[in-house]
Amino acid sequence: MKALVTGASSGIGLEMAKYLDSLGYEIILVARDKEKLESVAATLTNKPKIIVMDLAKMDDIKSLYVLVKNDNIDVLVNNAGFGVCGYFGETDLNRELDMIDTNIKAVHALTKLFLKDMKRKDSGYILNVASSAAFQSGPLMATYYATKSYVYRLTEAIWYELKKQNSNVHISCLCPGPVDTNFNKVANVKFSVKPLKADYVAKYAIDKMFKNKLLIIPGFSIKCVKIFGKFLSDKALMRMTYRIQKRKIQ
Repeated sequence: MKALVTGASSGIGLEMAKYLDSLGYEIILVARDKEKLESVAATLTNKPKIIVMDLAKMDDIKSLYVLVKNDNIDVLVNNAGFGVCGYFGETDLNRELDMIDTNIKAVHALTKLFLKDMKRKDSGYILNVASSAAFQSGPLMATYYATKSYVYRLTEAIWYELKKQNSNVHISCLCPGPVDTNFNKVANVKFSVKPLKADYVAKYAIDKMFKNKLLIIPGFSIKCVKIFGKFLSDKALMRMTYRIQKRKIQ
């Protein structure tokens, strides 16, 4: 059994790789930082394959697939992604375009490429990592929220298509709230609520994925927020989100 995990050098991706390794999977680790990947590899029981790729680049996305397409991947975890915080008119355009490429294009392309292979053998699991940000608009993190909404809605639609085709391929979307990872440093934010531990989120997500759960939301508080949000207008949600994001900016 083989699992490919993108964004595997830290945070949720690292913990998912470790958990899948403990379940007996051969792991393929993908990220931009070779040294960090080697550090992760040293913690795994089964010797993993390390692939250094920048998933903000379409050529690297295609190269990644070519490198592993004959490895018979059983589990694909699309975890690579990052955020940028600030007023939309002031944030760096090139940084945001890289974020769109990583958070959307890489997820879209890898999901499509591996889904085709999995459907041919009629088995496999895909886990796309989005965020609780996917459920609404996000003033002060406008582009990040939009990218995660794309991942969530894309995954939903694919899930339904697979269901109607009676496929044994399963796809899930992980939508966590704040998690204690390197994300806040990269996005230049600090969380106003206590984040969940990455190892807890990783195990919870993988376990739910194997139970064919479509939407995976770890943590009781975020589940409550999603339910509560259904009773508020979009403008009310944006006001609340803006206040929360405003407190995050360092």
